[in-house]
Amino acid sequence: MSGLLALLDDVAAIAKVAAASVDDVIGQATKAGAKAAGAVIDDAAVTPKYVHGFEARREIPIVWKIARASIFNKLIILLPAALLLSEFAPWLIPPLLMLGGAYLCFEGAEKVWHWLSPSHHDVEEAVAKKMSAEDSAHLEEQKVKGAIKTDFILSAEIMTIALAALETDNVWFRGAALAVVAVAITALVYGAVAAIVKADDLGLHMASNGRLGFTRKLGELIVRGMPGFLKILTTVGTAAMLWVGGSIIVHGLAEMGFAGPEHWIEDIAHSVAGENGFGTWAVKAVIDGIGGLILGFLLIPIVTKIISPILRAVGLGGEAEGAH
Repeated sequence: MSGLLALLDDVAAIAKVAAASVDDVIGQATKAGAKAAGAVIDDAAVTPKYVHGFEARREIPIVWKIARASIFNKLIILLPAALLLSEFAPWLIPPLLMLGGAYLCFEGAEKVWHWLSPSHHDVEEAVAKKMSAEDSAHLEEQKVKGAIKTDFILSAEIMTIALAALETDNVWFRGAALAVVAVAITALVYGAVAAIVKADDLGLHMASNGRLGFTRKLGELIVRGMPGFLKILTTVGTAAMLWVGGSIIVHGLAEMGFAGPEHWIEDIAHSVAGENGFGTWAVKAVIDGIGGLILGFLLIPIVTKIISPILRAVGLGGEAEGAH
């Protein structure tokens, strides 16, 4: 009997350790996922464009195709690659983070440039009208491929940022935390995307079939409000890209021994906001975002005139380019 009680005590102790480990993994994953907020917001803001123009019945299947590929990329390709990097080439993480940060700066600046160039929207509308007459199945396949390519780049950035934010030397712990980040962020992003793309249909149904006046009025508000909401979401995603991209570049330079820009930004933030924590963060975010925008503008001609033609020549270009 005493042996059984001792065994039960051991089992209880192991269970407590396991529970604490799970809590640690989830806690670390939450902190790491929060660091990748800019890329996550961008992912959620970008994906709805890939279902634009399709029949309502195809919207959720398209989102599901992209989400399924996203979780495969994160868990099967990017997670093992991240663990191998952290074990055998940790010195590569800052440069890779900076590369991803530069990509975010480029994408954010490209969006701003498009907003400043009205003719660009006219060209896009003409192309969209032309493509809408093509075979819908082929068009859907091309759109999904483009979305998956864009998602892969954003997923790589999310996983790399999360990896850099984890505070542990245990490779299994890192793997578990990254897996939690991958699943949670994919569910969050594509759950939000599904809700966004179906919101207007829900609003239309409520406005047309609601039994109560309040329900019909709410449906009308949803239908009228979705275009504005999507514009706000795009604006927030762009600002987040520039802020996160700029901050990654500045922090990466500090990690590689060039800490001057980071110290300069911190000094300005403290001189403007004093000891106010939120104020200091806000000033740093604005400066990082401005720096990200400037870097992005500098990268636009390099990417469009040099990198994109090379990618197209080797068969890696296509709809993912300028996907935003």
